[in-house]
Amino acid sequence: MHCSVAALAAAGLAALLSATPSPALAQRWNEPTVVELVSRATELRALQLADTALVDYRATAHGYLTFLAQLGEGFTEPPKIVKADELALEVYWRAPNLSKQRIVGRRDTLLLPTDINYHRDHLGIVQNNFPDIIRLGDGDEVADVPHPLSAAGVAAYDFAIRDSLSIELPDRTIRVTEILVRPRDDRQPRLIGAVYLDQGTGQVVRMAFNFTRAAFLDRQLEDLFITLENALVAGRYWLPRRQEIEIRRSGTWLDYPVRGIIRGRWEICCYETNVGIEPRFFLGPEIVQAPLRERLQHRWEGPNILEGLPDEVRAVTDADVRRVQEEARALVRQQALSRARGARVSARRLSDFVRVNRVEGLALGAGTTVRLGGGLRAELAGRWGFADDEPKGRAALLWERANGAGVGLFAERAYRDAGDIAEVSLLRNSIAAQEMGSDYTNPFGVRAAGASLSLPEWRGARLRLEGAIERHDRLAVNASPSFGRYEPVLAAWSLDARRVTLRATRPLRAGPLGMVWRLDAEVGTFWFDGRDTVLAGGGRSMARAFVLAEAERSLGLGALALRTFGGAADAKGPVPPQGLFHLGGPVTAPGYEFHAFSGSRAFAQRAEWRVPVPAPSLPLGRFGRTPGTATLAPFANVAWTGGETVSATGGWHPSVGIGLFVFFDLLRVDVARGLDDGRWSFSVDLTRDFWRIL
Repeated sequence: MHCSVAALAAAGLAALLSATPSPALAQRWNEPTVVELVSRATELRALQLADTALVDYRATAHGYLTFLAQLGEGFTEPPKIVKADELALEVYWRAPNLSKQRIVGRRDTLLLPTDINYHRDHLGIVQNNFPDIIRLGDGDEVADVPHPLSAAGVAAYDFAIRDSLSIELPDRTIRVTEILVRPRDDRQPRLIGAVYLDQGTGQVVRMAFNFTRAAFLDRQLEDLFITLENALVAGRYWLPRRQEIEIRRSGTWLDYPVRGIIRGRWEICCYETNVGIEPRFFLGPEIVQAPLRERLQHRWEGPNILEGLPDEVRAVTDADVRRVQEEARALVRQQALSRARGARVSARRLSDFVRVNRVEGLALGAGTTVRLGGGLRAELAGRWGFADDEPKGRAALLWERANGAGVGLFAERAYRDAGDIAEVSLLRNSIAAQEMGSDYTNPFGVRAAGASLSLPEWRGARLRLEGAIERHDRLAVNASPSFGRYEPVLAAWSLDARRVTLRATRPLRAGPLGMVWRLDAEVGTFWFDGRDTVLAGGGRSMARAFVLAEAERSLGLGALALRTFGGAADAKGPVPPQGLFHLGGPVTAPGYEFHAFSGSRAFAQRAEWRVPVPAPSLPLGRFGRTPGTATLAPFANVAWTGGETVSATGGWHPSVGIGLFVFFDLLRVDVARGLDDGRWSFSVDLTRDFWRIL
């Protein structure tokens, strides 16, 4: 057994990751030095043997295969795990290129309903750093891509040396060269990335690469990144040690902000070399399953998958691989932006197609995105309200780069909500507004034209600067619900305004105090003139800023979730009602009426403890079963408004309540009580993670 030697090799490769690279060489492509090293590595692959003394081997592999979902425009938030599989393999190989893998253990867990099935080759590892022609997804995802270290690949790719690193082993020092690989014609099926070669032998130590758009047979594929890492076994053989794969798919019918991700991570160990495996053992499919009885007898280390699921499954963490990954993905994104053309139906959320509120009544809408190539696109969207008989719409011309930077021009006629925090999803609001007269939006009319500038990510935050000329108008209640009656809408001032706002968004990331944090902040300056007697006396100005921070930390079996909101507005004279901060409702002040509190200063704090509790597990056919747990969430909340307030609603307003997440934690039920002359409130809605697409 070579477990100890493999461990030594693993330590050596860890040294590679932590080694200080020599100063990066100028990236001059196809120099004689790199051509010679690539040619030597290619000749080794042509022989099909890393060492003529290696006849065969067997090993074990342990891996996780996960399916994740990512939501929201720009996919700024980390993906959420939908399904996770843990697998145990027996791995066999025989020269020159025979491979057999037996699945001897498999267990899974379902966090959201899905009927996904993986391609067979996703259930095993890659042997021999791929053959000369690379195929993935059983040939349905990527096919016929030349390997860079093949006879065809030498002619199809450019090569450049970037870094030289050292691996310190007890008996030797191994020099490793990082070689960048790019296609000479990126309109052809090719890969993009880096190959790490042993300078002395030309052996492959690691490969990290993506593919050009032309390589994807599945048109829904937007990204496929692979890392293959080898270790020195028995002091002479570079054999697989760690492998990672990430496959991203997005919808093609709508510009709909939903992405599916398959992410896998494998660890291979415990090699036995030259054990005399018969060639007939390799007959039949390469990846097979052991009998069910054998798979059920496999002993797992942890009690469940999620407890043992490593962070590397959720994200690639090695700095050098992440660097290559981002560079390769930037090239792929640039290819897509440069060449993508055509029009498609689009929407930012489902409610862009149909919604109900007290101003518009039933409103139907649609949109289209026309991609013009070169990163340029045009967006058109419109909506018609049957109660107000008024059109609303937006037209925008946008140009963006692969790093997220971009500029845009827009014009719109819209109904803008005065609340900075949505109290319910628009889907739930439409149902409640139509049936019960409960409309938790506070709209005012806006006609606007302006420009925007989006900046590349800076210190984990995305920045957007926007300037516009606007006209604001008060709206009226035009619709009638099935039952009950609607409350009046916001008494917005009619004014002409010029505004400049800077918005910073930091997606969910690890932060201080062992928590994961999300941050959304905006600061803006407004100059406005009144069109009625309210603002008689000339132009005025207003400065306005707010911040919303959300944090969560696991503690034992439960998790602590915090949400903090703060805002301030100052004007020369009164602050227009549409510039005030409005609190009240299930999110900012549960147990009180919708937007019961308004002021030029506002603060809201919520603390919630989430803990799993037993719940019935229900069958969902081919989509699996609901989990046998729900999440109980008792919470406390306080809201405060001050400065210029409306109807003497300033001061502190505490409340307490309890929430229950059910059905894969997709649905939330809340009961709350306002402690300052509040009321009992009951709320049912989808969880807030999905509000952006509803």
